[in-house]
Amino acid sequence: MAVDVAKTVFETRLTSRRFRGYSFGMAKGAAGAAKTEVLPGTLDLMVLQTLDSLGPQHGYGIARRIEQVSEDMLRLNEGTVYASLMRLQHRRWISTSWGVSENNRRAKFYAITKAGRRQLAKETENWQRAAGVIARLLRLAGQS
Repeated sequence: MAVDVAKTVFETRLTSRRFRGYSFGMAKGAAGAAKTEVLPGTLDLMVLQTLDSLGPQHGYGIARRIEQVSEDMLRLNEGTVYASLMRLQHRRWISTSWGVSENNRRAKFYAITKAGRRQLAKETENWQRAAGVIARLLRLAGQS
């Protein structure tokens, strides 16, 4: 049920705006198609989870993977992802190293650190708790 609630919470329009230091990019796609807004604070969680699941990735690869997993409900501009990467690096939840991308270009790769894994566990627990509360409230609303 928590997954359904999380999906429902994310099924809103994505707009270009700034909110408490988080920046969001416009979703691309057909006019009138359902677009999804990245909730404040969730992009960092998605980036950490992507790095934990896939191992070191460059910024473009991280953005494309999040879009792929969201089944293209999310479209992230590179500036949005890089802002998240800079926040995570500043907090020492990710580390960087230079490498070569799939198209044989030099790229900065990001990897989750031990501190990042601990933070990911905390954030995942917080998200699941919040989604559980929303699920309970929606069940109550459906009963009235």
